[in-house]
Amino acid sequence: MKPTRNTPAKTEIFNLINASEKALSHADIQLKLGALCNRVTIYRVLERLEEEGKIHKFVNVDGVVNFAKCKNCAGEHHHNHIHFSCEQCKSVICVENAVPEIELPEKFIIHDYNFVVSGICASCNSKK
Repeated sequence: MKPTRNTPAKTEIFNLINASEKALSHADIQLKLGALCNRVTIYRVLERLEEEGKIHKFVNVDGVVNFAKCKNCAGEHHHNHIHFSCEQCKSVICVENAVPEIELPEKFIIHDYNFVVSGICASCNSKK
């Protein structure tokens, strides 16, 4: 994979995602960036960051694509973990230590899956 240059937009988007404990949507990123770059540039940067193994994307329960930082993904993604979507605060969190077991019929091979669980996160639950 050919390395791409680090533009100010790419650096800022990567820093935003890397610093966040929660997954961010394209709209979240665009809002935080302000006038730094347009929506098309954001899409292109997100695609490059995913190709480089720096971020991963998944579709949330509401159909919105979210982006989160990668851990130990040098070019090949390993994100077979649960993504938790809070119904109250709308945050989406990678739950790395919860990996569901999936058993398929013989001759089926899993390459990847998207596992999103919705409910109330610990932070919202403790506010009750």
